[in-house]
Amino acid sequence: MKITKIQTFTDEFVCFVKVTTETGDIGWGQVAPYFADITAQVLHRQVAPWVLGEDAFDIDHLVDTVTEREHKFPGSYLRRAIGGIDTALWDLRGRLDEKSVCELLGGTPGQLRAYGSSMKRDITPQQEASRLARLRDESGFDAFKFRIGAECGHDKDEWPGRTEEIIPTVRQAMDDGVSLLVDANSGFSPERAIEVGKLLQDNGISHYEEPCPYWQYEQTKQVTDALDIDVTGGEQDCELQNWQRMIDTRTVDIVQPDVCYLGGMTRTLRVAKMAQQAGLPVTPHCANLSMVTLFTMHLLRAIPNAGKYLEFSIEGLDYYPWQDQLFVQSPFDIVDGKATVTNQPGWGVDVNPDWLTRAHHQESNLN
Repeated sequence: MKITKIQTFTDEFVCFVKVTTETGDIGWGQVAPYFADITAQVLHRQVAPWVLGEDAFDIDHLVDTVTEREHKFPGSYLRRAIGGIDTALWDLRGRLDEKSVCELLGGTPGQLRAYGSSMKRDITPQQEASRLARLRDESGFDAFKFRIGAECGHDKDEWPGRTEEIIPTVRQAMDDGVSLLVDANSGFSPERAIEVGKLLQDNGISHYEEPCPYWQYEQTKQVTDALDIDVTGGEQDCELQNWQRMIDTRTVDIVQPDVCYLGGMTRTLRVAKMAQQAGLPVTPHCANLSMVTLFTMHLLRAIPNAGKYLEFSIEGLDYYPWQDQLFVQSPFDIVDGKATVTNQPGWGVDVNPDWLTRAHHQESNLN
């Protein structure tokens, strides 16, 4: 079944991808958010020419072909563009087979434990503790992640003393049945990261994300080797050889690929298999409520080494106004702290026609 048309619908933050075959069957996917309009240009210029006219079912071949044909352009934007095609083709297969992507991957629909993921650093420790406690009571979350340090902070805090204050403050606001995770966003040197890690251990924090600059694997490994807490990372990494190196050297205890950053479901499955062979769990990054969280939900219901929880952004339209009305019906209802993968075909979601009408439309066709 040949791919005959690729369409993108884009604003600055989101780009949905629609693939159509010679039979008129369609599938929907998405590139990674943020500067998605740039990724859409890469998709039409550097991905579509190698995909149009090819077999829609041979996703592995297509992903590798684009990578090889565009070998002079490694890196994030090409991977993000590939991911838009990849995820649309998985949706197409699901629609044709009348199965969810989760089922195509060998999994089963059902519930996933979610952790409420805070994106904020411009919030006092007490404010953060209070809102997480409220969400625990309202939505039943029994796990939360909050931010420490400053993003790429070179050992400087968001403001002096915030890290040392927020860790015990949030811990004291939660009972022992609530798991706590933190994200340092590449904020610390190894020495400072280890110092903060010991404070995390003393306060029963279970997950320590990106303690050092994520591209400095040796620095992160120093922290991993020095602490008992799970050190995690990998969301930014989009090259498979880097993933193999990270896993082979046990740079982290838990791997965190992002389906959209890495280049789609097919490449993420490869990383999950690498991790499985090394005995490492996978807790993907998916820090907003576009389709990336939906992709991750299907992945976690299918792989044998799924981590403990799904990342679930707790930020509303005040923080991410571009999330507004992306879908006809939200697939992201949280009940008793859990998200649900349905048995609807493909991704089980419909993009909002009103949003599509407002979006910038581009099209590549088989000549």
